[in-house]
Amino acid sequence: MSTDPLFSLDGKTALITGGGSGIGEAMAHALSDAGARIILVGRRAKLLKQALGSRSGAVFSTDLVQAGASDTIFEFCTAENVLPDILVNAAGINPRISTDKITREIWEDTLHLNLSVPFFLAQMFVPNMISKGWGRIINIASLQSQRAFPDGIAYGASKGGIVQLTRAMAEAWSGQGINVNAIGPGFFPTDLTAPVFSDPKLSAAQAAKTAIGRNGMMEDLAGPTVFLASNASRFVTGQVLYVDGGYTAK
Repeated sequence: MSTDPLFSLDGKTALITGGGSGIGEAMAHALSDAGARIILVGRRAKLLKQALGSRSGAVFSTDLVQAGASDTIFEFCTAENVLPDILVNAAGINPRISTDKITREIWEDTLHLNLSVPFFLAQMFVPNMISKGWGRIINIASLQSQRAFPDGIAYGASKGGIVQLTRAMAEAWSGQGINVNAIGPGFFPTDLTAPVFSDPKLSAAQAAKTAIGRNGMMEDLAGPTVFLASNASRFVTGQVLYVDGGYTAK
């Protein structure tokens, strides 16, 4: 639990999509450690329960790619009286398919989960945040919000959109006490980056592109997450914080 009131999340509830593994799990744990109750949402119930462990909170299993999933999440939170003060949109997919082999279904699923779900979930939860005059939304951008990577056209399009979505959300809601920002992670060891970290040469090549000289470790996400979720960032909105070791600076 945080000892600095600027960073304390005591009494807050945070909902994290993709909270059962990877970046979502790391962010959820950081929020919990700062005092928040956490609601983990994702497709794999077993992983969600493992990620929650003995922490204060709950889990809700659903496939966010499916139509109506956002509605069921809202219904669950309403029924359990756990409407979030903090929303972290960490769920995402990266199909890693060459441009000429992208199907309409793959394209639509990628943009739906990575771009549409964050907006419609936020739209559902914002009225409760407005009623309190306080809320935080953290979206997940990417190195591909700025740069093109091979076999990443659908993912890159969705993550480019997240940057503008974050700005537009901030413009719409920040005047009512809701700050909206995004974290743009560099290379962290997750399911999505397994092809990189399973190859020592690829992993070293990406590390060499950073200013710091290494790839990300999960604990590197804790400070930025709590900062953007807390009163420490009360005058910060519509921004993308790249947690990438200086990858985008080079």
